[in-house]
Amino acid sequence: MSRRTVARPVSVEGVGLHLGVPCRLTFKAARPGAGIVFRRIDLEGTPTIAARVENAVLTERRTQIGNDPVSVHTVEHVLAAVAGSEIDDVEIEIDGPEPPILDGSAEPFLAALKQGGIAEHAGDPCVATLRGPVKVIDGASVYEAYPAKSLELDVTIDFAHPLIGEQRARYAVTPETFARELAPARTFGFVHEVEALRAKGLIRGASTENALVLGDSGVVDNVLRWPDEFVRHKAMDCVGDLALLGARVGARIVATKPSHRGTVLLVRAIKDSLARETSVLGIEEIMKVLPHRYPFLLVDRILEIDPGKRVVGVKNVTINEPFFQGHFPGHPIMPGVLIIEAMAQVGGMLLMGGVPNPENKVVYFTSLNNVKWRRPVKPGDQLRFELDLLQVRGMMAKMSGVAKVDGQIVAEAEMGAVVREKEK
Repeated sequence: MSRRTVARPVSVEGVGLHLGVPCRLTFKAARPGAGIVFRRIDLEGTPTIAARVENAVLTERRTQIGNDPVSVHTVEHVLAAVAGSEIDDVEIEIDGPEPPILDGSAEPFLAALKQGGIAEHAGDPCVATLRGPVKVIDGASVYEAYPAKSLELDVTIDFAHPLIGEQRARYAVTPETFARELAPARTFGFVHEVEALRAKGLIRGASTENALVLGDSGVVDNVLRWPDEFVRHKAMDCVGDLALLGARVGARIVATKPSHRGTVLLVRAIKDSLARETSVLGIEEIMKVLPHRYPFLLVDRILEIDPGKRVVGVKNVTINEPFFQGHFPGHPIMPGVLIIEAMAQVGGMLLMGGVPNPENKVVYFTSLNNVKWRRPVKPGDQLRFELDLLQVRGMMAKMSGVAKVDGQIVAEAEMGAVVREKEK
């Protein structure tokens, strides 16, 4: 699975919903790992604002990133189209403070992205997968998030209007279900709110052509696309706001009366939860666990360790490695057996993580299966090792691992190992 961007630039234009300013928006390809970035080409220096939760501002009736004047308002529909398409890297160029509202849904943005085409490029997509529950309460908005392999939404809304009332819907969000079930759902509001919102400087660009406006007797000058279009739109908003995590989301989220503010607070809570679950171990900590020393210690840092489940570590390959003197002069290539050895050392960190008195233990590897080398590793490469624990029986264990450089697999193997006391 590769990261995705847009193949060709593609544009849409129209007026913004809240600020009422005309704007032209263009989706452009971005480098691998860039994420979702807005560029304000109407401001001096064309500043960029990353679509990340740390840049989100808690505002009313919309999602805003950045602080005025270097900001972008009402980004949720654009972000929903990008995230719903599983696009990881894109530059969104705009010449105004707010994307066009178009028909009030994410569908026009999705159509533009399909017109531009989607291209795969280097690197693996970042997937933020919960490992424990997260709960957020913000006024009437209540969120519960649970671990899942991909994004699942269970959304409930409740409005005192005869066309809405209580509506509930559940979605396993994929590009196909997003395009079919959520993207066309339009934003909505109520006639009795119009004057108060406009007094606050909001909905200046709103009309019955770009929003569902509900009066006492029904929808004004418009027709519903589904009887439950309202809850679908709220689910679509959630997809867009969750994109502020900066990764594809692996979670089942139960949202009751969701709001933009509440979902941003949920994203912050999820990010904090993921940060607590992720451990970073430097070389000093590694040397307390592994017995290896120069020139055979082949792990520089542990980026992530989930005890009993998974470990991620790195090895920075430099020309100063002693094995390059003879392997090979004038054509330095890291020996494949040492790539596997480094992978095994990272796996050893996982096995020793829950062992009492690790300084008195040692990991012996007992078997290697399905070993494959995909491409050479050279000076300047950073090896990233990702290992998952497959089976544990007493002090015996089996692991599956891959080694990557720039997101591309360079080696893989299955390993058997045992933890033993050091011989005295």
